Amino acid sequence: MLVMKTTYRMMGIADYITLANGLLGAVAILMLTLAVEGLSDPFGGGMNDTYIWAAVLCIILSVIGDVIDGPIARRYSKVRILGGSLDIMSDCLAFCVAPALMMFVMFGRMGSASPFWTIILSIACCWVIATGMLRLARFAHEEGGYVPYFSGLSSPASSMLLMSLALFIWTQPSTGIGPGLSSWDCQPLCFGKGDDKPYYDFLVLPFMLFAGGMMIADRKLPKLKRGWPMWSTVAQMLALLLATLTMLIHLLLGGDSNSQTVNRVVASLLLISFLLVMIYIIFGPSVVSKEEMASSVESE
Repeated sequence: MLVMKTTYRMMGIADYITLANGLLGAVAILMLTLAVEGLSDPFGGGMNDTYIWAAVLCIILSVIGDVIDGPIARRYSKVRILGGSLDIMSDCLAFCVAPALMMFVMFGRMGSASPFWTIILSIACCWVIATGMLRLARFAHEEGGYVPYFSGLSSPASSMLLMSLALFIWTQPSTGIGPGLSSWDCQPLCFGKGDDKPYYDFLVLPFMLFAGGMMIADRKLPKLKRGWPMWSTVAQMLALLLATLTMLIHLLLGGDSNSQTVNRVVASLLLISFLLVMIYIIFGPSVVSKEEMASSVESE
């Protein structure tokens, strides 16, 4: 009882938000476990798809909480004894483990895909988790001395990138645009026989490797406090949130998960979300360079 009381007194308002962020990540994982059973049948629809979109909503809400807990901590919490450690554990769960598990659940098909595909997908998932852990450890170290930029892609941005792409690939077969191809029929090298084209699910692998690599890279990316990086991030999160809510509401109201109209709208929003994250990654360093040049001129 004494230990609990002491821990309670060590927590500030922002710590409760951070704790909630981690719990949202845990709920996302629980939702994904509920979705697993029916995913041996690709695009089976029903509650399985609902659980996946519910997991995505939990991760998005965790990202929003991660954005607001910093300003709240600076304004209302004079001392954050638990803040740094709690942030790392929460972010690892919500932005590394949960998205990686989502990739495996959505595209692993309960092990019913080809063994080669399952093995390389699991390796890619482990890569995302490992690089995310390294990214968070580095961030905690660098925050000891204030840095006006991110060194590498932040773990929330990585999760947004991967979820946008994964969900776009997931909904594409039901949009009626292009061939509806899936890793369900994936041959040992993830290519079909005869005149079949490469399966779209294969795209998640290079982007999982890319996202992980960007998290541990030395690439300087601007913090989202002003200018176009902030507004593009707001637009990206709104696009992903709107896509998720649209599909969730549609499914909860008894709609068909293979509805072309809904899936086209959702796929368009997901593509916008994905492209906005890529724009931030590609052009973000130029913003940091301009800010550093302006700072050096002012100091002179």
